Amino acid sequence: MALLLARNRSRRIRATLIALALAASVLGVPMAAAADDGADPYLDRLAEAADTPTLSWSDCQDGFRCASAQVPLDYNLPRGDQIELATIELPATDPSRRIGTLFVNFGGPGPSGVDRLRERARWPWLFSDELRARFDIVSWDSRSVARSAAARCFPNEEQQLAFLGSIPDMPIDAGGEAPFFASSAELADRCSQLAGPILDHASTANTARDLELLRRAVGDPALTYHGISYGTQLGAIYANMFPSRVRALVFDGSMDFEGNTNGHGGEGKTVPLDTRQDVASGIAATFDAFLHACSAAGPRCAFSSGDPRLKWTVLAARARLAPIELDGRTWTYSAVIDAAAELSKPSDFPDLAILLQRLFDTGTTLPGLRQVADQETYLANRTEAFYTIQCSDSVVPTDTAAYSRAAVSENQRVEHFGRIGVFNATPCAFWHGHDADRYTGPWNRRTAAPILVLNSRMDPATPLRGAYAGAAELAQAQVVVVEGAGHSSMYVQSTCAEQVKREYLFSGLLPPEHTGCSVDKSPFD
Repeated sequence: MALLLARNRSRRIRATLIALALAASVLGVPMAAAADDGADPYLDRLAEAADTPTLSWSDCQDGFRCASAQVPLDYNLPRGDQIELATIELPATDPSRRIGTLFVNFGGPGPSGVDRLRERARWPWLFSDELRARFDIVSWDSRSVARSAAARCFPNEEQQLAFLGSIPDMPIDAGGEAPFFASSAELADRCSQLAGPILDHASTANTARDLELLRRAVGDPALTYHGISYGTQLGAIYANMFPSRVRALVFDGSMDFEGNTNGHGGEGKTVPLDTRQDVASGIAATFDAFLHACSAAGPRCAFSSGDPRLKWTVLAARARLAPIELDGRTWTYSAVIDAAAELSKPSDFPDLAILLQRLFDTGTTLPGLRQVADQETYLANRTEAFYTIQCSDSVVPTDTAAYSRAAVSENQRVEHFGRIGVFNATPCAFWHGHDADRYTGPWNRRTAAPILVLNSRMDPATPLRGAYAGAAELAQAQVVVVEGAGHSSMYVQSTCAEQVKREYLFSGLLPPEHTGCSVDKSPFD
C-alpha cells in the first residue's frame, strides 16, 4: 500500500540525506547519531562494571545459530552468581552489505524470544528480504523466561496446568471477587516458594543491562533494536540507561512508559495497571473495528448476517443470564468476553466470527474449529514469567478495595471490556519478589539518534493514546500510525509500515512528519 507522505519536503534533498546516511550506516553508525554530539552522556554503572559475555554460535537448524550468554544474576555483584541467556541469530543473507545486528524483543513479557524468532523471522511483513539481507537478526529468552533462569512456580507441567485451569473467571460482580483475589494471592505464594532468586532480579532494568552486554558481545558500536509491545518498555529503559549507545530503535505497539511503571501523579498505588493504560478502551475500539470489518465482508464473515452489533449485545446479555453450553464447554459471560477480547491478530478474526456465531446460535459441533487461545508448553512458563517481570517493574494497588472500586467505574465507562483492565495484573498486589534495581525514570534523556514509534489506530493491547504519551515522554521520537486494527506490525500486515521501519533502520533517519500507513488487506479477504 502507498505511503501517506507529507509533501512539504524536497525529494531531492531527502534522497541526498538518505544516500549519505546509508554510507554512514554501513560503518555501523547512522548519520543521525554521527551528526548528533548532544546525546546525554549518562551510562548505567552496573552494566559498565560487568564482563562482556562470549557468544559461541553454533548451527541450530533451518539457517539459525544459537549460543548461550553468561550475565550476572545481580549486577550489584558482577562477579557473583551468573545466569545463562539462551540466544538465537539468523545471519544476514547478504554479508557484503551487512550493517550490523538487529536485536528483537517480541513482547509479552513472558514468551520465548528464541521460539518466536524461529517462528517469525521470515514473515515478510515483519522482516522483509531487504531487511534480512542487511542485518543479523538476534533474539533471546529474557531473564526468568523459558531457557534463561526461568521462573517456575510449579514442580511440573501437570500441576501448572491444573492450577492455571482452576483460576476463577474474571469476576463480573462483587460476589466473584474474593475467590479471584484468593487465586491471585496463591499464585504469588507459589512463585515465592519455588521460583528462586530470579524473583528479585527480573526487572526490565536488568534485562536492559543484559541487552547492553549482548550488544557488546556481537561487537556493534551502538544498538539497533526492534521492540514490540512490552519490548517498547525495554527499549525505552535501554534508551535512558545508555542514551549515547542508541543507533536506531523501533518501538512497535508502544506503551506509556511512566504510566506502566509508576502511574501518573501517584496513581500507581490507587489505579490498576491496565486501567491506567486504558486497555479497555483499546479493546472496545478494536472490537468495534472487528464488527465493522465483519459487516463489510458479508458472507466471508460468519457473524455478518443480520446486525452484528445487535447480535453481540444479545449474546453478551444471554451469557450474563446463564452460561452457554457448546461442544462440552461451559461458556460463562466472562469466558465470552475474554474470547471477544482476543483481538491482537487480525488473522484470527474469521475464527472469532465463527465462534461468536456458534455461541449465538448455540449450534452443533463444527469439526476442525481452532481454539482461540493456544496452549503454552511449560517450557515457555509464560504466565509465571509475565508476573515475575511485570510485578518487578510496576507500582500497583495492594488494597483489593481499589480493584473493586475500579471494577464498578470501568464497567460503567467501557461496556463489556472495562473489567479486563482492572483484574489482569492482580497477582502483583500480592507479589513477594522485589527488584531494588527496577527503573523508575527519567524517560527523556537525549539519545544519540531519534526513535521511531509504530502503532495501530485500533490496538487492543497498546492503545494509540498510550503510544503518543510514551513518545512524548521520550526526548526525540516520532509516531507513525498504521490505519488498521490489531496489535503491532507483528500481526497487522502493512507493507508500508515495514518499509518505513526498514528505511529508518538502514539510515537512522525518521520519515517525513505526518507519515502514516495503511494495511495490506482486510482480515476477511
